[in-house]
Amino acid sequence: MTRWSRRMLFGALAVLVPALVGCEAGMDAPTLTYHPAAFGGYATHDGITIDNAFVLAPASGAAVPRAGVFFAVTSQDGDRLVSMSAPGTAPLVAIAGGGVTLPPQTPVDLTGPEPKVVLTGLSSPLSAGATITMNFTFARAGTVAMQVPVEPQSYEYATLSPPPALPTPTAAPSGSGSASPTATP
Repeated sequence: MTRWSRRMLFGALAVLVPALVGCEAGMDAPTLTYHPAAFGGYATHDGITIDNAFVLAPASGAAVPRAGVFFAVTSQDGDRLVSMSAPGTAPLVAIAGGGVTLPPQTPVDLTGPEPKVVLTGLSSPLSAGATITMNFTFARAGTVAMQVPVEPQSYEYATLSPPPALPTPTAAPSGSGSASPTATP
């Protein structure tokens, strides 16, 4: 290889390497956009921050009557989460203990492994990748409405538990309730 050929080879490499390495560069590069640390929904309103909110759907896509909601919430000045609703998705959203007290500037983690918030009476099966509207109502800050994604119980969410099954009612024994022994001679 001649001296001139080597110079051409190094010159070509000097031009190609930055072009190949910098293929994600530019004003609209994906590395310039915000990417959350998790896949859940986020909202901030009147001193309240809701982080990584998501609904856990079954991995199989099967229809279930209940689903867990997972999230973390922080209040700047202290507040109380008093209720939640999921209009069009579930008529009842139950919070364990009836509500959650939020100390000032202290994150309250409701991310599992068992759900502290449960959607009951789902109007249709939940499918991974969908979003549902949820309203978080606080004693002082009011209502925060947000879109919450539905995540399958797989991959990073495989260790989370679905809500416990509802107790099935037991049938009462039929009859008069009193028995008297009869003797025949």
